[in-house]
Amino acid sequence: MQRIGIIGGSGFVGAELLRLCAAHPDLDVVLATGDSQAGQPIVSLYPNLGPVVGDRCFDAYEPEAIAGLDLDLAFLALPHGASQAIVPALRDRVPRLIDLAADFRLHDAAAYPTWYGEPHAAPELLSAFVYGLPELFRSAIAGATAVAAPGCYPTAATLALTPLVAAGLVDTGTLIVDAASGVSGAGRPPKPTTTFCTVDEDFTAYGLLDHRHTPEMEQNLAAVAPAGAAAPTVLFTPHLAPMNRGILATCYARPAGGGAPPPTADLLALYREHYAGEPFVHVIDGSPSTKATLGTNMVHVTVRSDPRTGFVVAIAAIDNLVKGAAGAGVQCANLLLDLPETAGLPRAGLYP
Repeated sequence: MQRIGIIGGSGFVGAELLRLCAAHPDLDVVLATGDSQAGQPIVSLYPNLGPVVGDRCFDAYEPEAIAGLDLDLAFLALPHGASQAIVPALRDRVPRLIDLAADFRLHDAAAYPTWYGEPHAAPELLSAFVYGLPELFRSAIAGATAVAAPGCYPTAATLALTPLVAAGLVDTGTLIVDAASGVSGAGRPPKPTTTFCTVDEDFTAYGLLDHRHTPEMEQNLAAVAPAGAAAPTVLFTPHLAPMNRGILATCYARPAGGGAPPPTADLLALYREHYAGEPFVHVIDGSPSTKATLGTNMVHVTVRSDPRTGFVVAIAAIDNLVKGAAGAGVQCANLLLDLPETAGLPRAGLYP
């Protein structure tokens, strides 16, 4: 068994890591920290975990003690900015790290003040982290010691658009992403904008024109774009939907060169060929549904050609807490630890 630590185990992503690791044949969680929840029973926050955690309590985070735990890998499920402060010391104590926040996702340190409002605290470590989207960077992840797991919105949008961009079929300078997320994407701590009375019976756009996941999408699509393609530019509008989980990303693109888009049948064939053999991407003829991905590490994706408007429309659905966060982390951990990539990760969703 591989010895695993979860730093930040009391948040929604940390709880999902506890759930997934409990069902994993090769991962043993020996540390689950909880900051203000340290010493409190895990079931007091997450009664669903009772059968697998028993009377276990959240641990305090004590950096000096971590080396003595002989961890094989640690997940960092912390708010943005917190990982930057502890990663420099952790790298000497844990051989493999997977950060589930945005602290090490962007390659360019200069982007952090613009999109995250403050300079990066450890810019010298950005190059040490591999971006953790296996469908794009599997070989690099497998040989890494530090991984930055993707954001939930970028996961859905990137996998929806990648086959089109990689094939050179769309104008990368005019990409549009409209996406809606469940409220769990805002994290466990209560906020005025995420209370039941605020969210119920409402549907709201937020982060207009400056959402911090925008440069992550552009960075990913630049990595798959053909040589000579325009630098990807994404107009991203996120929305908050009155549901617990899920992301639905609807992406729009113009054909490259201004011609007519290929027929839908050809585009669907392209997607099936591009994602052939990918265990967690399911190309469908119908319209993706967030409920169909509930509790899974799957991405359901489809694509359409609209000759009337000249647009191509690509749609992806994920569970934001699994493929959009904890599941992506476990998928990367499997690669880092030389385990089967699909181990411990559900593919069939809960329904209804």
